[in-house]
This record gives sequence, structure tokens and C-alpha cells, in this order.
Amino acid sequence: MSEHVGFAGQIGPEHVTQVVEKGFKSIINNRPDMEGGPEQPTSAQIEDAARNAGLDYVYQPVVAGQITELDVRTFANHFNELPKPVLMFCRTGNRSNNLYQLAKQMDLLDD
Repeated sequence: MSEHVGFAGQIGPEHVTQVVEKGFKSIINNRPDMEGGPEQPTSAQIEDAARNAGLDYVYQPVVAGQITELDVRTFANHFNELPKPVLMFCRTGNRSNNLYQLAKQMDLLDD
């Protein structure tokens, strides 16, 4: 972690106010819709709440254990362009952290 990024498990639209209160400016959702079944909030629901709260939002779903180089490069492009700090989330936060660490190891991040 750095002052530019934070990681979280699944969030819902009702958590966006807390995300803003913690000072985040952007959200990256790395969890595929419906991965957790019908009770999982959709990306569109979270995006609506995020945009209504003034946050930038990117939906970049990745499959746990199957992160590709293209996923890492796509993520790095989003991350470098988004206002910081960025909150990244997935089911537990692990795959978001892995994506960030891989991009860092490949020297793709501007931070």
C-alpha cells in the first residue's frame, strides 16, 4: 500500500460514503459481476453511487489466479490516469493487491 492506493473486499453502494470520507478519489472494481451470486451488488449499482458521490470509477474484472499481462497493463493505464488515492476492491482485496503489485514489479505505475 501507499498513500495512492488502498485495497478492500467487496463494497456495495451503501459503502461509497465511507470511501469518500476516507479521502479516496477513485474506485477500481476488479470483481466480475455475479461472481458471488445474486446477492453481490453489480458494478453498475456501485458505479452509480460512486459517480453520484463525485468519484471516478473503473470496472476491470479479473479472474482470481488468472491475471494476464494484458490485465496488468490495462490496470496500470487506468491507475495512472485516475485521481488518487484509488480504492481497489474484489472479493477479499487479494487479487486487487496482486494486480497492483504485478504492475509495480513491471515498473508500469507512475507513483
